[in-house]
Amino acid sequence: MPTIGPSQNEPHQHRQMAESFGSDAERYDRARPRYPQALVERIAAASPGPDVLDVGSGTGIVTRQFEAVGCKVLGVEPDARMAGVARSLKGDVDVATFEDWDPAGRTFDAIVSGQAWHWIDPIAGAAKAARVLRPGGSLAAFWNVPLFPSGMAEAVADVCRRAVPDAPVGFQAMTKGPLDGYQTLSAKAADGIREAAGFGEPEQWRFDWEWTYTRDAWLDQMPTQGVFTRLPSDRLAEVLEGVGAVIDARGGSFTMRYATVAVTATVQPGAGSRGPA
Repeated sequence: MPTIGPSQNEPHQHRQMAESFGSDAERYDRARPRYPQALVERIAAASPGPDVLDVGSGTGIVTRQFEAVGCKVLGVEPDARMAGVARSLKGDVDVATFEDWDPAGRTFDAIVSGQAWHWIDPIAGAAKAARVLRPGGSLAAFWNVPLFPSGMAEAVADVCRRAVPDAPVGFQAMTKGPLDGYQTLSAKAADGIREAAGFGEPEQWRFDWEWTYTRDAWLDQMPTQGVFTRLPSDRLAEVLEGVGAVIDARGGSFTMRYATVAVTATVQPGAGSRGPA
């Protein structure tokens, strides 16, 4: 589903959509998909220590996954509503945009960012990450890309186009390769890392997995997606009713294929923790 923003070229400039996810933070935490365990374990295993900074930490979904493998995680989240949910679940969160966040002398072994790095200036964000990472530390930004079953993507896109003809994000990506938009994001993140300096050459990873949704579970998630977070209630109801009918026609559930794409880079010797960020 389209969650990237009104401009896939410079989404970090569109703070209004970036800060709309907290409008129903509890639903966001409940309904949003988690990330592949293999991804979490690979990042944690490569880290020189347990201290992790979760950038754009939201309600703490990524934070809790890394804590479950033994990491100590601090979140940085600009939306106080999202941070409030994370804190209610025992998360440690600073409320700030990453660009303006004050590390107060703190440094980290890894920086992670799930479904959020595109809301951060790619060059300024990478430069700041390099300054607060310890030697051998790494930055890992990753995104879940949903891939609807064949035939269902077209039906869902038709419902969305009818209900939201003026959407700032087109729905054609559902049917014409949703990976393309996210690969553009990951390429931009990699370019920002290169331009900021301080890191070795970025690597790109991909993890494929599946999740089966009931009708109710998928309709619970849809309002948390960027294009729908600020939609008037009557138009959102139209979307949910139409998509619900599509799922009902498939027997009341469906299996979503996900591709989780990641960009990672390791701080070069002598580049990390170089002073105030």
